[in-house]
Amino acid sequence: MTPDVPVAYVYIDTPSALSNAVKKLETASHIAVDLEADSLYHYHEKVCLVQMATETVNLVIDPLVLKDLSPLKPLFENNAIQKIFHGADYDVRSLYRDFGFVIHNLFDTELASRFLGIPGTGLESIVQQYVDVQLNKKYQKKDWSKRPLPEPMVEYAAQDVIYLLPIARQMIDELRNRQRLSWVVEECAYLSTVRMNQSNSLPLYLKFKGAGRLSSKALAVLENVLQFRKKIAQAKDKPLFKIFSNKVALTISMEQPNTLHSLEKLGVMGKAPLAMYGEDLVLCVKEGLEMDAKEQPVYPKKKAPKLPSQVPPRVKALQKWRQDKAAILNMDAGLICNRALITQIAIQNPKTTEELLTVEDMKNWQREALGKEIIEVLRSGKGEKTRKWKKK
Repeated sequence: MTPDVPVAYVYIDTPSALSNAVKKLETASHIAVDLEADSLYHYHEKVCLVQMATETVNLVIDPLVLKDLSPLKPLFENNAIQKIFHGADYDVRSLYRDFGFVIHNLFDTELASRFLGIPGTGLESIVQQYVDVQLNKKYQKKDWSKRPLPEPMVEYAAQDVIYLLPIARQMIDELRNRQRLSWVVEECAYLSTVRMNQSNSLPLYLKFKGAGRLSSKALAVLENVLQFRKKIAQAKDKPLFKIFSNKVALTISMEQPNTLHSLEKLGVMGKAPLAMYGEDLVLCVKEGLEMDAKEQPVYPKKKAPKLPSQVPPRVKALQKWRQDKAAILNMDAGLICNRALITQIAIQNPKTTEELLTVEDMKNWQREALGKEIIEVLRSGKGEKTRKWKKK
């Protein structure tokens, strides 16, 4: 089914309206939260709307008009109020970056759905499954920084957040029944601490997919091209991909065209961007190729440390156990124990569950729910004689 009537909401764009809204929100035990941003349209992305809903109010807050959202800060920090998100990672980072909001008592329905073994964890799928509503996503990729916003866009923004409350209630009950609620609570507490990476000192190629396969000369060209793109994107306040794509940058760094004609022959750029940026890109190539060999960048290759001969069999045994456990719990194996943690456990080889406390990256729920089985796998050597694992 789809909503039969327009979604009721209150648009908050004045300090007095925000103050009144906060008074209503601070009496709630649960607040659903969503946001809209403009990362598809601007280099300096920003939060353009904050949607907050309780059982009785549905608010669409406009930070571009209000400027000061500090009255909301105590609500996000209030541990007595649960803040419900779906796919909270980006939202948590954005709210901290733009407003300094620290979120306590977060519950993420996307993360919860993964711990429940639900195949489709996107918001559309979850809303369809739990409340039998087909979301309309026609405005998902629109420019939310434009003002005034058309009313259909505001109504679209107000729609998503209202379903998070009933969905979260059902998921919490399901998690409690499966004895997994504490698992998700701990993971959500960790999720609430994520932050945007603001480091601008590292070379751009270090975060570029495919750079590790390039020669030093090609890396020098790539860095020049990426720095040029970043400069133009900042000046025009446009996302990097709207200047030219990563495919263009990688092709130029590999083929190294040193004339405008040879760049055109690559066939990766249209006439307009070629006219705007072609000569500068050829200069990027020439300067990269002319760089002294001693100054050319070298992609850092991390050599895997040589492990004692006993470690690989432990890793293999733990991986086999993890796959079996994932099938029993109907969960993604990576949620149970990721590869890095398996390796860490295999290296430290704890003999008791108490010794698992020394495994730095292991969470409490993993120690409590899985610790005994992990120790038994390690004790059994290759894990061939371990018992059948119980279902939780």
